[in-house]
Amino acid sequence: MGMSGVYGPADEGESIATIHAALDAGVNLLDTGDYYGAGHNELLIGRALRDRRDRALVSVKFGALRDPDGAWLGMDARPAAVRNFVAYSLTRLGVNHIDIYRPGRLDPKVPIEETIGALADLVKAGYIRAIGLSEVGPDTVRRAQAVHPIADLQIEYSLVSRGPEARILPLLSELGIGVTAYGVLSRGLLSGSTPAPRRDLRAHLPRFSGDNRERNQRLVDELRKTAAARGVTAAQLAIAWVLAKGGSLVPLIGARTRAQLAESLGALDVTLTPAEVAQIEQTVPASAVAGTRYGEEQMRSLDSER
Repeated sequence: MGMSGVYGPADEGESIATIHAALDAGVNLLDTGDYYGAGHNELLIGRALRDRRDRALVSVKFGALRDPDGAWLGMDARPAAVRNFVAYSLTRLGVNHIDIYRPGRLDPKVPIEETIGALADLVKAGYIRAIGLSEVGPDTVRRAQAVHPIADLQIEYSLVSRGPEARILPLLSELGIGVTAYGVLSRGLLSGSTPAPRRDLRAHLPRFSGDNRERNQRLVDELRKTAAARGVTAAQLAIAWVLAKGGSLVPLIGARTRAQLAESLGALDVTLTPAEVAQIEQTVPASAVAGTRYGEEQMRSLDSER
């Protein structure tokens, strides 16, 4: 997502070089959305995979409606729309199938059974290999699973966004559904990143705004101290914490450059004991973070927050 203008301008050459470096390092999952940069991200991944399609699983979110300025206009997960969206994604990506396909959010106007039924038809037709979900709650997960096996749920999960631990993660474990965790650095908050001066989504997010940013910086400073004591960066420790939370949980790393990728992959060398995980959680308690992960209106619309 970050390679398509959401966090300010990005260099396409560096973006493709970063994807190639990730594949060369053994990363085999690329996650995107057809609405990232109005299709730009899929076109970018298509170019990056032109001669190496067999080295990556491609996960695509669909259904979000955006206007030319990028404003969010809602979701469309009607069966006809599902078939339309996948046709465009296959073309932009330059592939004959998508490995994991999922609605980016719940469409409140369409029963989840209808959406999953349409996706099941695409599995039978060979256009997609597996069905995923994104940012939905336990009831929706159960209803979807009753129609067709769900491969994984994509949801925001980090040291400072631990809401899924209460009800969602236990249910996924019970049903044998995996997790792809995005926002593991809370959009760069935990690595000390600062929103770009122009066209950066984060400038409008509560955790990066006003007094909230100052309060959250104190948590980041504590994380940095803990990380420095281990000889690693705050970003590496935050990613290692996610890795330590379970084998069926895959962190999505939003690196935009090869340097960021190299730092993130360093987390694979950090092994945390249960006691160390607990200590990190005490040092950076999720209850102390100031501000919600999205603005008020979008938080109300998230099925996962109900």
